[in-house]
Amino acid sequence: MPMERARRVPCRVTVCRDCCCGGPKVTGVDHDEQIARLREEAPVRVAECLGVCEHANVVVVHPSAEGRAAGARPVWLGLVNDPAATEDVAGWIRAGGPGAAPIPAILDLHLLTPPRRLPAGPPLDDSRDPA
Repeated sequence: MPMERARRVPCRVTVCRDCCCGGPKVTGVDHDEQIARLREEAPVRVAECLGVCEHANVVVVHPSAEGRAAGARPVWLGLVNDPAATEDVAGWIRAGGPGAAPIPAILDLHLLTPPRRLPAGPPLDDSRDPA
């Protein structure tokens, strides 16, 4: 029974915004549409800055309960700057995400190592999350 419940808990996504990510520095992507598209697949939280501005736009895919049970950790993706990259991320989330589905080879191009520590600043902004 616990595993059935674990399978119902989806991946979660954090997107970086309000610094370099989601701003005029990154062209070629509708930032609001990117969040809306990812929300079609999983709950999305918006962070003010994840401290890796050189990789804007940054998307972090957190494993589902099933993925965590399999030992998965959050996967950081950078340079998610066009609709095709957003669709690749959405497709992986739909397939199960970290620990539940293999990462598509195309997303290997977007993998990045997270910083050891996040910059000090305001907490994540869940106010834009309608869920």
